[in-house]
Amino acid sequence: MKSAVSSSLFSLKYLLNPNPRPHFISLKSVFLPKLSLSSITNNAALKLLSPPSTSGLRSIYSSSMASSFKPEQARVPSALPLPAPPLTKFKMGLCQLSVTTDKTRNISHTKNAIEEAVSKGAKLVLLPEMWNTPYTKGSFKAFAEDIDAGGDASPSTAMLSEVSKRLNITIIGGSIPEKSRGRLYNTCCVFGSDGELKAKHRKIHLFDIDIPGKITYMESRTFTAGETPTVVDTDVGRIGVGICYDIRFQELAMMYAARGAHLLCYPGAFNMTTGPLHWELLQRARATDNQLYVATCSSARDYGSCYVAWGHSTLVGPFGEIIATSEHEETIIIAEIDYSFLKQRRSNLPLNKQLRGDLYQLVDIQRLNY
Repeated sequence: MKSAVSSSLFSLKYLLNPNPRPHFISLKSVFLPKLSLSSITNNAALKLLSPPSTSGLRSIYSSSMASSFKPEQARVPSALPLPAPPLTKFKMGLCQLSVTTDKTRNISHTKNAIEEAVSKGAKLVLLPEMWNTPYTKGSFKAFAEDIDAGGDASPSTAMLSEVSKRLNITIIGGSIPEKSRGRLYNTCCVFGSDGELKAKHRKIHLFDIDIPGKITYMESRTFTAGETPTVVDTDVGRIGVGICYDIRFQELAMMYAARGAHLLCYPGAFNMTTGPLHWELLQRARATDNQLYVATCSSARDYGSCYVAWGHSTLVGPFGEIIATSEHEETIIIAEIDYSFLKQRRSNLPLNKQLRGDLYQLVDIQRLNY
């Protein structure tokens, strides 16, 4: 098993920046207002124009307005075109699993679940966040693995590598606690059908919240935040990866869409407070805003655990529609993804052609500085 950088996508200069631009000052991935005297003047002038009286003039007027909006400049660098996927239609498995204090059992149980999903036709399998360990600070440290070392130092990823190769599938390996150079990371590994580690995503946004009387949790007291967005090309398309709390940050999803992702995968473990309120809402929002597929996978609910997961693993389509979902118990969902709907939905609602690059921009720092 080879060690992998955060994303195989970054090995291709074209994918990172097909139109190199001069370096800008260091910016975060945020919306930046872009105003100038000329743009303000031009917009004001356009508002004063009387509506054209013919359909031909209306078309010219509309085209002129769209041009002045500069949608291609709303993403910096420019958004990549949606690539042709290796498969247009395939089945995906979401394994919502129970987790115990027995790590060996967790690994064996997960292996069996993957095999069951594949027996039902899955070509892509998504696992939950922290599937090999209970969701407790003490367990994270005790169950942590050296993923880069592999082998006996990382039995969880060794299993994922073996199964993905033997069954000829792609696995988005949920997440496990990773130890590296004295630090702990909440890490998702992506394995290709050849059994190789194609990408490693370390959770970027850490779960630090305080809702009085409900839940207080400070993930940053245990884990170090990752520093690299992850998009990876696989046998089932281009996939953007986030972990749980990452789903709350729309800029990350928008960045993945601008990098040409077909599907976003978020292993997660939302709790009993925010789960009912936000879990489905956020999934549908990320899918609808970016007109792509979103898949999530949670661990099963265990009322005996000190951290109780909401469950409700789900696949959402590019129109925000729920394609398949679960309740809170242990289960395996098999659902179909059809990428032909991506172009159809983007034709129905041509949002990318209606962006206002004259007013705002999303800056992908990593691509910009490549």
